[in-house]
Amino acid sequence: MEYPLPAAARQYVAEHLHDDPAQLALQARRYPGLPVPDLVRQIQARQKARTKLPTWAENPDLIFPPTLSVEQASSARTAAFKASLVQGQRLADLTGGFGVDSAHFAASVAEVHYVERNAALADVVRYNLAQLGIQNVQCHTEDAVHFLRNTPDTFDWLYLDPARRDTAAKKIFRLQDCEPDVLRIMPLLLHKGRSVLLKTSPMLDIEQAIQELRHVRRLWVLAVDNECKEVLYELSPEPAVDPERYTVNLLRNGQQQEFRLNRAREARAIARYAEPQQYLYEPNVAVLKAGAFRSIGTAYEMLKLHQHSHLYTSDVLRPEFPGRIFRIKAVEKYDGQALRTHLGPEARAHVTTRNFPDTVAEFRHRTGIREGGDLYLFATTNLEGKLMVLVCEKL
Repeated sequence: MEYPLPAAARQYVAEHLHDDPAQLALQARRYPGLPVPDLVRQIQARQKARTKLPTWAENPDLIFPPTLSVEQASSARTAAFKASLVQGQRLADLTGGFGVDSAHFAASVAEVHYVERNAALADVVRYNLAQLGIQNVQCHTEDAVHFLRNTPDTFDWLYLDPARRDTAAKKIFRLQDCEPDVLRIMPLLLHKGRSVLLKTSPMLDIEQAIQELRHVRRLWVLAVDNECKEVLYELSPEPAVDPERYTVNLLRNGQQQEFRLNRAREARAIARYAEPQQYLYEPNVAVLKAGAFRSIGTAYEMLKLHQHSHLYTSDVLRPEFPGRIFRIKAVEKYDGQALRTHLGPEARAHVTTRNFPDTVAEFRHRTGIREGGDLYLFATTNLEGKLMVLVCEKL
């Protein structure tokens, strides 16, 4: 596709940016002078990027690759977070993709090397970086391993996000199944980079990754609005056994919830238990993914409702807690009639089940409680093994 786009093509994209791509494709003959199929693909990709890359999606000067490359790209929020972790003179982004990470790394590191073996994608990124006014990124169209073996440079940081789809486009997450195979090229990575920042799927077991990588200095479990997006591992030449784990949940309001632990502190922490008190605390997904099941309660002086529930309570409010906080209004049995007395005539509430035999759907079917409203119901098990439902309001 020609770029920069001619004026008529840019106008078409701008006018139809929020339209249905399928309908636009059917109306292609109405625009005989335009490459409508290519432009529809531009519109599709921009629509896909609207949430994760809002400023890029609205920038008329940028060219977008096929939607798969957009889907696999970091969001602006996660890319900015990764850029906050690195510094120094030189960084190589070995799995460059759509260039979102490289563009953000350029604000933290003096010289960024973008490496991408897909020539068409690399050309798009080279063009876009120029439109964005980013001048400290060098683009290399080659394989990551070939680049490392042939460059005379060493780097303060190497970053890679191995491809997590197999030849049938099925999602995978084991390190040895991804491309490139980090375990196989580990000696080369540690020879060429002072530090390596590795992004993995949140599906990958953290304990297994630490054991297989062996050089994890620290790691970050990164969530956005309580949805776990990625786990980042900093690798260094020295072998490590029990790295620090940082949990980060980026919130819509621009703030972030953080918690820090390691395996030793988690093992030493002694959980204390109690019946529900005035406040209820639900850790965010990053905390739970990192394995903070006891140390989170110790750190914030809270009591646990049950060993397997991972819900906490206190009589003193802990507003800095990394997760959702609720005020408990009532504790009820698992009984629809009793619960509906708290909900008003529409019988609506948000429902969460933890350490509970029924799913949310089964709970709703049994109680007749529909989704919505201002109250939150936590269906769980008490210390005596009996089912209970906490009626809560969110703080």
